[in-house]
Amino acid sequence: MKLHLAQDLRRNTFTAYGPGYVAVNGVRHENSVLVMPDRPVESWRVTTLESLDQESIAALTALGADVLLIGTGGQLRFPDRRMLRSLTVAGIGVEIMDTMAACRTYNILVAEERNVLAALIV
Repeated sequence: MKLHLAQDLRRNTFTAYGPGYVAVNGVRHENSVLVMPDRPVESWRVTTLESLDQESIAALTALGADVLLIGTGGQLRFPDRRMLRSLTVAGIGVEIMDTMAACRTYNILVAEERNVLAALIV
């Protein structure tokens, strides 16, 4: 039996990642990005964990995801948990992880047809 990788080309998935970049559907991004399965990839103004602020959190909330993955770059770091409270109040599940782990987790959630948003610091 021959097996083939099934990929829904209408959905955004991470096809590569490494130090200083991620690729979505084969397109390389070297800046912070917001990725959802069925929306165009957007640049994200947050370039460091320290630049994550309430305005950025409000913009993420407005995108309407059920699950938010925040990729913190090459190393796992945690933002001030008080900053994330508005996401929890809005009913959005939040996971903090390094950016490469966020890419892998995002792809799994997309395969499960979850409404996921990856907010990645690259």
